[in-house]
Amino acid sequence: MLLALRKRADIANPLLFFVTVLALLPLGVGPEPDLLAKMAPGMIWVMALLATMLSQESLFRGDFEDGTLEQLALLPQPLYFAVLAKSLVHWIATGLPLALLSPLLALMLNLPTEGYFCLFVSLFLGTASLSLIGAIGAALTVALRRPGLLLALIVMPLYVPVLIFGTGAVQAAIDGYAYSAQLAILAALLAAAAALAPLAAAGAIRISLDN
Repeated sequence: MLLALRKRADIANPLLFFVTVLALLPLGVGPEPDLLAKMAPGMIWVMALLATMLSQESLFRGDFEDGTLEQLALLPQPLYFAVLAKSLVHWIATGLPLALLSPLLALMLNLPTEGYFCLFVSLFLGTASLSLIGAIGAALTVALRRPGLLLALIVMPLYVPVLIFGTGAVQAAIDGYAYSAQLAILAALLAAAAALAPLAAAGAIRISLDN
């Protein structure tokens, strides 16, 4: 957390991207309330996904460049816990603020009030999964000088289930249907990501260090 706070630009950039793009949306598609309300769930979720991915590149970059990552790999403790801690901090610095800002942006996009709570909960669970999944791509590309496009190609297919069930939950809440099943699936995806993603990322880090 101290390292994250020292690089405040890495925290601010995804949030500014998230807010700015959604603020410009009414200018691009028109100010019609019904159109904005229809697009709001998908647009908020897509922008949250892109904002999370925007900050993934630097997840292990600083530790790799100064040799800290190699020292962590040599410790007797499993690298799993270091990756899990880094992913947790990434979510606290990026995903959690996005979830907290989402009701305000939903109001700006004329999202029906029935969807506010579900939007927050789905982003709360979903962005945590995105941080964990993104750690795999960040670990695989940490040794590359410009990993941006490759990182996106690696993690984007893995992000799709989270995006589908996240937007589906919000849309179900707006339409007046039960959305607990979608939230339960998001929670299950988060549990699976917390168990498996750090293992995969730790293995990818070791491969990157060996190369």
